[in-house]
Amino acid sequence: MAFWLEIRTIAGLSETDSEINLAEKFHTKTFANGLTLLAQEMDNVGSAAMTFQSPAGASHDPDAIAGAGYVAYEWFFRGAGAMDSRALNGALDGLGCQHHEYVTSSHVVFGASQLGRNLAAVLKIYADILRRPRLEDANFGPCRELAVQDLRNLQDEPASRCNMLLREKFYPQPLGRCVYGSEQSLAAMTPERLREHIGGRFGPAGAVLAVAGNINWDSLAGLVGDLLGDWPAQKQTSPVKPVQAGGVLHVPKDSAQMHIGLAHKAVPFADKRSYAARLAQTVLSGGMSSRLFTEVREKRALVYQVGCSYNSLKNHAGMLTYAGTRPELAQQTLDVTVGELRRLADGIEPQEMDRAKVQLRSSLVMHGESTSARAGALASDWHHLGRLRGLDEILGEVRKVTIDDVISYLRQFPAEGLTMVVIGPRELDASILGGRR
Repeated sequence: MAFWLEIRTIAGLSETDSEINLAEKFHTKTFANGLTLLAQEMDNVGSAAMTFQSPAGASHDPDAIAGAGYVAYEWFFRGAGAMDSRALNGALDGLGCQHHEYVTSSHVVFGASQLGRNLAAVLKIYADILRRPRLEDANFGPCRELAVQDLRNLQDEPASRCNMLLREKFYPQPLGRCVYGSEQSLAAMTPERLREHIGGRFGPAGAVLAVAGNINWDSLAGLVGDLLGDWPAQKQTSPVKPVQAGGVLHVPKDSAQMHIGLAHKAVPFADKRSYAARLAQTVLSGGMSSRLFTEVREKRALVYQVGCSYNSLKNHAGMLTYAGTRPELAQQTLDVTVGELRRLADGIEPQEMDRAKVQLRSSLVMHGESTSARAGALASDWHHLGRLRGLDEILGEVRKVTIDDVISYLRQFPAEGLTMVVIGPRELDASILGGRR
């Protein structure tokens, strides 16, 4: 126990220890057109990162042209304002801007990191990208083709395909929709239809711009007001009512491997019990000492990969588990993995809880030192909670969670009635999914 007492002290887990005092400086401002600006001033950093979150994710794509958000963000970077594609990317590279774009169920996200002194120039370029994209017909085809290639690449990446199909099967539709759309929807997409979608979906209403790092709030708020404050708001559309999913899907594939995806209900991010959920997930899958790695891989040598992740949309969440194995071991892998998911509710050792807290808190602190991670976290908190959380608050909530809290959570959200996706040559007996044997 002396070792774990030392670890608790190093990680700041002593009940008498105070949390890290970051003196976090948060700012918020919502403009008349519906755009919300979030900011965190971070002392002693030279960089600044931004995340622009547009409410145009995959679940908002029209059914006929699913994948619209994914193709759209590629199209945005093929020229904006006075710059063509080459000039646009050259300008960002010249400012040392490292940018990334991706699509979630709810949002199309534009992220950029650069030196703090270059933030204003980068924001001016992004104002053109967001407000004045050229969206030329000649550039539409290559953007759509990239989505087609990414969709087809899933055929060669069965683990990724398994995860994608699991989300489609588990989450109510269209919330779990594949961000790439389908071959049919991409084929049906035209420049005219996509421009119409962009005009009605991409705009300031409901959008969030989050900035973290070496910034001055007054200057930032004034600049964003000048660049985006007069951006006309788009008409808000009513959300589609989700249709419940679930069940079992087997995708036949002649392969020497079997890919098993499992999902069961979890508490959404906004619920206080999500801290207990994250700790439960960490006990299950937080490193080489975790339950799943030890029991499924190390002791029984059933898999080459196994893990569990906590995933939350706005109002729906799940524990998503993946196991990669050989066909002859697949049924045993399924049975043992589901058994471990359920056995966690029977008890957690203090050492396991201590390790989970150390891992989770260490991850949070390291993310807290990254301007890019902090900008993303601000946007995420605003989406899920409607407010901003400081690292002190999050660490304090993690510290307060007890083993009894985690066990109580697991009994409220047991691993029962699981959704399953299997890719491989064999069908599996799914009777274990509904309840304990």
